[in-house]
Amino acid sequence: MIIQQLFTKKIAHSSYFLGGNKECATIDPRRDADIYIEVAREMGTRITYILETHLHADFISGHIDLAERTGATIYGPRSADFDFDYVPLSEGDSFEIEDMTIKVLETPGHTPEHISYVVTDRSRGEDPVALFCGDTLFVGDVGRPDLFPGRAEELASRLYDSLHEKIMKLPDTCEVYPAHGAGSLCGRAMAAKRTSTIGYEKKFNYALKISDRRGFIDSLTHGMPDAPDHFHRCTDINRQGPVKVSDLPSLEELEPLVFSSLTADNNVLVLDVRNFEAFGGQHVPGAYSIDIDGNFPTFAGWLLPPDKDILLVCEGYGQAVEVSRQLHRVGLDRVYGYLAGGMYAWVTAGYPTAHVQQLSSHELNKRVIQGGTTILVDVRASSEYENFHIQNAINIPVAELREGYKELDPADETVLICGSGQRSSMGASILKQKGFDKIFNVAGGMRGYAAAGFGPECPLCTLPWASFARRPDTTLTDKYHGAQ
Repeated sequence: MIIQQLFTKKIAHSSYFLGGNKECATIDPRRDADIYIEVAREMGTRITYILETHLHADFISGHIDLAERTGATIYGPRSADFDFDYVPLSEGDSFEIEDMTIKVLETPGHTPEHISYVVTDRSRGEDPVALFCGDTLFVGDVGRPDLFPGRAEELASRLYDSLHEKIMKLPDTCEVYPAHGAGSLCGRAMAAKRTSTIGYEKKFNYALKISDRRGFIDSLTHGMPDAPDHFHRCTDINRQGPVKVSDLPSLEELEPLVFSSLTADNNVLVLDVRNFEAFGGQHVPGAYSIDIDGNFPTFAGWLLPPDKDILLVCEGYGQAVEVSRQLHRVGLDRVYGYLAGGMYAWVTAGYPTAHVQQLSSHELNKRVIQGGTTILVDVRASSEYENFHIQNAINIPVAELREGYKELDPADETVLICGSGQRSSMGASILKQKGFDKIFNVAGGMRGYAAAGFGPECPLCTLPWASFARRPDTTLTDKYHGAQ
């Protein structure tokens, strides 16, 4: 038995290759499926099974592409009611891959239709050795049950049963292979460790140590991070069966004249994936700013309207291909082209640009001390803001600025801040689209502000994956006050 984890950064998704000598399975595959074919080729095996644990919300699955390219059969939860041919599975069903027996557990809670796969390697014994649990159990956390409006308490109660009546009854030595790790919004407090064992989770997982059902439900239905817009879209797309990657639009290199003419169409948006300093210096008027080096696919899925054609401003063809791939992972398929020569070609061709002035931590602190009419908008998640923020800052999380801009006055001088400068640049691009001209972005964000000595370090801002969530043991202590 061979198990290989394939981790997709930014969406923090773990898929798996479960192989024997001649046959193998992929579990919860991502959309760009070449990697599974390459692994199978390296192992000298043939992909014959595609196993889905549930209808994924945060990414588009690769089951359709992989089935077409390999001839493998798709297996999934019976209650998912997929709109394509598959083998429906229910509690107690089992099948074999060479010396391995895979038994199905129904483990609803994160989603109503969720199942898990328990693997026994009969060549070594009869005890279960591996659990592919999707988003039911994570390292240090469990799946969030609040993605279905009006059903959070019901699903939390079902999750309690799935964990206590089924999963925790597996041997302590059984290895745990979840579908996500730290950085995913499918849970709240996932550890950076990517695999575990049942025994380890019993000992250290905060949620499993809540033995009282009511306490468990309360813990899992309060204080959850907001769910991005694309979560509901991805669930439906995965049920219907996504468009094959080979059928998506090809990526065109567009000269400035053609690029400019296309942007005049209201059904087209411009997405600038450069860093916030470059975007602030000059950008195509009306463009969205989402830095490719940040949590790009999540924020793209959250902020960008799915019914628009997308044109890219980036650093050449190679980056355009990678950006397109990451957009496809969150169901943004209408990516048609990129600006040939980037912003250099745009400005040397004489086209207009827009700007966002960048403020240093020292310049911001000077404004804080002086007071005045400057409006400071903190676009971090509410949990980050509640822990530490600059005095008198207004909290409007970046995704909420799409409507929350109505609370602000375009005539005011408005300064945006986040943890580093990336999300505040996103927010600045949204406000620019809404007619705000006096916009400033704080370069370095709260991290730079603390490093300059103007306030205590924000613990959440320094974690690379923690820009969304509050850890369960986080204490709301002193507020983050600027210099007085």
